[in-house]
Amino acid sequence: MKVRALRSILFALGVSALAAGAQAAEKIRWLNDWLPAGDKAVIYLGVQEGLFKDAGIEVEIMTGRGSSDVVSKLGTGAGDMGSGGLSALMQAKAGARVPVTAVMSIYTKQPDAVFVAEGSGIENLKDLTGKTLATATFSASNVTWPLVLEANGMAPDAVKVLKVDPGAMGPMFATGRVDGTINWITKLPAFEALASEAGKKVKVLPWSEYGFNGYGLSIFASDRLIKDNPALVKKFLAVYKQALQMAIEDPARAGAALKAMVPDIDADIAAEEFEVSAGLIDTEIADKDGLGAFEPALLKETWTWVAKAQDLPEDALDPEDVVTRDFLPE
Repeated sequence: MKVRALRSILFALGVSALAAGAQAAEKIRWLNDWLPAGDKAVIYLGVQEGLFKDAGIEVEIMTGRGSSDVVSKLGTGAGDMGSGGLSALMQAKAGARVPVTAVMSIYTKQPDAVFVAEGSGIENLKDLTGKTLATATFSASNVTWPLVLEANGMAPDAVKVLKVDPGAMGPMFATGRVDGTINWITKLPAFEALASEAGKKVKVLPWSEYGFNGYGLSIFASDRLIKDNPALVKKFLAVYKQALQMAIEDPARAGAALKAMVPDIDADIAAEEFEVSAGLIDTEIADKDGLGAFEPALLKETWTWVAKAQDLPEDALDPEDVVTRDFLPE
């Protein structure tokens, strides 16, 4: 009896060990393309709400220093998946064999915009002629800006642009030292707060309304992960899409989730930042093609803008080589 009892115990322990092994979470090292903010809230919401955990995925969130840094780290094995501007991946692949692929689009419209003050007499892009704008010194928007002007029949030097520290842009705008700023629209809540203190309201001139079309923020995966564990890539994207839709429906919930994991964040501002960025995600383009899709014509147009901005021949890259649609959620 004692031997039988011991065997039963050992068998039960063995079954438990097998079950625990079968349920062990698969890990994804995720890279945000920049510091935590409302526009990055989706991944935090998925973790905080237990969506990834319920799917058997453990997510380690890391911070990159721009889209190009994310591409580099994914390519060298320092991460598995992450977010970044599709233009950065296109540029990298045009110059070398980079083992990174875009697996899902997030922004179906470009986030670049000009912020001006309401009542300033600036109602459209051509009204900026002779005006002065501030821009962050290392902003990717600086390369594309002359092309946007050209596409609208304006000379590249029609608008004076001052390159300044990002932290100086808001105060310069609020105090009237410049007529406007070049920003991503996701920064609108912070600028509105500064402008309000100065008795001003912000008017936004989105570049997407002036011909600058194409995919922006997207999800990247290392080719190693795609080859070794394609099922994990597909499962991750399904959960991310669930968290994304949850955030669109309830931005305050997304802001609170980010705050819970990054205490220094202001949850209300984070919610406002995500709500603004949702306007680049939940668009008529996404309605037509599906959330996360890479529609061939728009993908090609994205590359056309990148090639012009980087002075690359259009035949330097087939934009279809940058993406895969194999893992898009239903």
